[in-house]
Amino acid sequence: MPIELQKKFEKQTGIKLKITYSNNEEMLAKLRATHGGGFDLAQPSADRILFAAKKYHIYKPLDYSKIKTEYFKPSLLKATKEISGGYAVPYCFGTTGLIINKAKAPEANDWSDLYNPKYKGHIAYRLKRPLLIGVAYSMGYDPFKLYNNPKEYKKMIDKIANKLIETKNLVYGYWTSGDTQKEFVRSGKIWVETGWDGIGWNLHKENKNIDFVAPKSGALGWVDTFAIPRRSKNVEGAYKFINFMLKPENAAVFVNHEKYQSASNGVEKYVDEAIKADWRRTFSKEDLEKVHWYPALPAACEKIEAKALERIKAAASK
Repeated sequence: MPIELQKKFEKQTGIKLKITYSNNEEMLAKLRATHGGGFDLAQPSADRILFAAKKYHIYKPLDYSKIKTEYFKPSLLKATKEISGGYAVPYCFGTTGLIINKAKAPEANDWSDLYNPKYKGHIAYRLKRPLLIGVAYSMGYDPFKLYNNPKEYKKMIDKIANKLIETKNLVYGYWTSGDTQKEFVRSGKIWVETGWDGIGWNLHKENKNIDFVAPKSGALGWVDTFAIPRRSKNVEGAYKFINFMLKPENAAVFVNHEKYQSASNGVEKYVDEAIKADWRRTFSKEDLEKVHWYPALPAACEKIEAKALERIKAAASK
């Protein structure tokens, strides 16, 4: 949340913002603990909403008549409504792939390089589900097609977990935040790392040898959203904030600051040319067609992934 936008919103509306930074897992835990209370607005990823809304009743269906839908890219709004079951609108989107030090690992270009002995001691990743999904694609699976078959999904995830445990000696460390993601690469010790496109592009501006790379077996596409918790105490303020943030000139402040893509329709008019150049440099037409967009995550698959990640973590700590 760029401070510039925070101040602008507060001045225009008289509403004071109290911002809590979190991630999908923490957000779900906090909203479950309060039965959808304590927050007026949340920003879960699109694939994490429907199950939580149906099982835990922590979100309320959106009233789209209160949202300026003309501010949204139509196809992205439609897809997010479908994935979330009508509980969310898109805010920003981007991809997860690889951040590569091309001076040290010029041939690295796929998820399989996260377990490539050639880069022993110079590999880092985050122990979260994108790692499992990316490695699945590198091993020839299409994990999203197995979402409706938990038994086969578990077989696949078990193989991936075994592969990552077998190759844990190749890994230098595990990043846990955007800051550690950046510092690992900046140190020169990490040549191949999982990462987000915006961070990779920022690092490229510091060091031309470092850049975000779309894996040849496909980058993973994510959409972060706005959703309103069921017990929100300032629903009208939440809608005002959504509309404010998606207004093209405001959305561009976020894009220029964070380097992620916005769901705002017309934001490109206000976005820095250098950011457009990053996107063009990374994604050919073929790369864009290969992006794997996260569908809604079934609860059974999430449990399978969580157990696998715990197993990998336990093995990695030995």
